[in-house]
Amino acid sequence: MLSDNDFQNEYHFNNNRNIRLPLYLTLAFIVGALMTFYLLSPRHTILKPSSNNKFETVLDYLEAVYVDTINREQLTEEAINAMLQYLDPHSVYVNAQENKLMMESLDGEFEGVGIQYSVMNDTVMVIATISGGPSEKVGVRAGDRIVTVNDSNIAGVGIGNNDVVRLLRGPKGTKVNVGIRRQGFAELYSYTITRAEIPTYTVDVDYMIDSKTGYVKINQFGKTTGDEFEAALKRLNAKGMQKLILDLRGNSGGYLETCIRVCDELLKKNELIVYTEGRNVKTDKIYATRYGHFEQGDLVVLIDDFSASASEIVAGCVQDNDRGTIVGRRSFGKGLVQRQVDFDDNSSVRLTIARYHTPSGRCIQKTYVNGAVAYNEELFDRYLNGEMEHQDSIKFDENLKYKTKNGRTVYGGGGIMPDIFVPLDRDSSMNDFYLIVNSGKMYNFAFDYTTENSAKLKKRFPNAESFVKNMTVDESLFKSFMDYYNKVSDKKCEKTVTKASEKELKVWLKAFIGRNLYQDAAFYPVINSTDKVIEAAMKVKK
Repeated sequence: MLSDNDFQNEYHFNNNRNIRLPLYLTLAFIVGALMTFYLLSPRHTILKPSSNNKFETVLDYLEAVYVDTINREQLTEEAINAMLQYLDPHSVYVNAQENKLMMESLDGEFEGVGIQYSVMNDTVMVIATISGGPSEKVGVRAGDRIVTVNDSNIAGVGIGNNDVVRLLRGPKGTKVNVGIRRQGFAELYSYTITRAEIPTYTVDVDYMIDSKTGYVKINQFGKTTGDEFEAALKRLNAKGMQKLILDLRGNSGGYLETCIRVCDELLKKNELIVYTEGRNVKTDKIYATRYGHFEQGDLVVLIDDFSASASEIVAGCVQDNDRGTIVGRRSFGKGLVQRQVDFDDNSSVRLTIARYHTPSGRCIQKTYVNGAVAYNEELFDRYLNGEMEHQDSIKFDENLKYKTKNGRTVYGGGGIMPDIFVPLDRDSSMNDFYLIVNSGKMYNFAFDYTTENSAKLKKRFPNAESFVKNMTVDESLFKSFMDYYNKVSDKKCEKTVTKASEKELKVWLKAFIGRNLYQDAAFYPVINSTDKVIEAAMKVKK
């Protein structure tokens, strides 16, 4: 039995306990929470990282504690891409699918629309159309921006290379509609492209322009280019070639080995072709080594703003050795050497290890110090500052002067500047021509016309040479085309087109019909007949 004292003491204790209990519970909760945080913290569930494996450690942290499930492979690829963007525009990570597609364009056949492209500033830029491919046939050109596919916008939406492939590649015979923005034109051009098996040859055509002048067009430097070029030279030599026009316009490059092989056909033994320099690689000088099939005759090389990399090596070695004359517009300016590191999953990293230099010492690579956006937009800046139309708009760095073998002054700073500049042709009297040709309707008409009249045309013109020499687009055929164009086009030409436009339209109509009959052998000889760059090249004397 408790006494009054005992009762009071017990009551006092219980009363204090009731007062302190919430405090005890609060403290217990805080301590428990801290212990839980401490025990579950990543720093205690994962080994403490060293300074050498931060990247892998962060990925391990994410897998262990991140609130949602992560895709480790995807995060790794994104991180590598982000890291390489701080280096230069051409150090890149290429996943397995992209690797396969890139190699196919140089090594094997594939089915699709036939373009080389790059995703620049969230827009799909056509770098080159594959000669004879379905895109070129309907009128797509290098420099075009693909902004819609099957009426869905793809510009400014974060599209990646895999998305582009998924949208444009497909079985031959299937169709895809693309919307094109073209530099210098306000209209959105729409083209329906029928996918096809893409041709893999790299020498589009070789033929004699006249009794002494041969012409060869190379669209890229693939595995077979050296053999194709040698065979073309042999054919032209047999026909009496004394002067060669080598057309590298729109050629975005390819394999260095085949580029060297082409140069070797043109230079004498021991003449310097190109050399490379890098911080951690030995300077490598490459010389002509063997007998070439055109070391003596007059040589003219054609370039433009889409001639890049291997094309610039050819133009640079020809110019610096005073072997020939360069005609056209300033080339792209891609002179970085990549070494490819392959991974087990067939992906790869292409890392810049050196720079290409022409024999005089010029670095081909244009600047990229202002970042990727400025680098990618530089080509369009050339249009804006007037360089494409006026040579005087090109600003040379007086600190980058170099001398050719014979003492002529050439300039570095990016790309190869031609010896003879030919401006971009934008004649206002030809607006009708630009409107009609850019519409893509001419190809459709030519295809239908050739299909309906194939037997008759081939009987009258039994080969490409006969077609080029004897076929003419008469007034009746031209009127049929214009009637067709005005019937199917939104932008009609109800009035009579100018004489200048009509003359050029007839040339292109003939060329498209010729291509449907005899491929490039009947296309380029017709188109080149009014090409001002070819005209300038023909006037070059050694």
